[in-house]
Amino acid sequence: MTATDPALTALASGWGALSLLHGRIESHIERALQSGHGLSAREYSLLDVLSRQHDGEGGHLQMKQVADAVVLSQSATTRLVSRLEDRGLLSRYLCPTDRRGIYTDVTPAGRKLLDEARPTNDAALRRALDEASAHPELAPLVAAVETLDIPAQRA
Repeated sequence: MTATDPALTALASGWGALSLLHGRIESHIERALQSGHGLSAREYSLLDVLSRQHDGEGGHLQMKQVADAVVLSQSATTRLVSRLEDRGLLSRYLCPTDRRGIYTDVTPAGRKLLDEARPTNDAALRRALDEASAHPELAPLVAAVETLDIPAQRA
């Protein structure tokens, strides 16, 4: 394939549209969460992921798993956890079976904020998708997102 190959051009156009859709959605959600709850989209995502932990087998996430789930580096995730811990929204504790492991839980204040922010996040996502669906280059991607049938993930 050459740089002017139609398949590569189509691939690049598709990636550009996907990137544009993602950027629009993230920007919409960021503004709504920041103005309504003082949370960034990344902070909300981290709280959401950590709130889904459970006490069963494999129910608590190690920092690398959290980083993968929120699509950040481990160091960026650790900094984000520290900021939320400083705000009283998260707490860290040693793993009872492996003293080298450190787990993070959402505090009651963090759960309250997450519960308050969830409808804002969902409404902003809906508005962003509705606006994007009006653009012919984004409408097929919006339709694909809306028809995905992915079971809710348990941490």
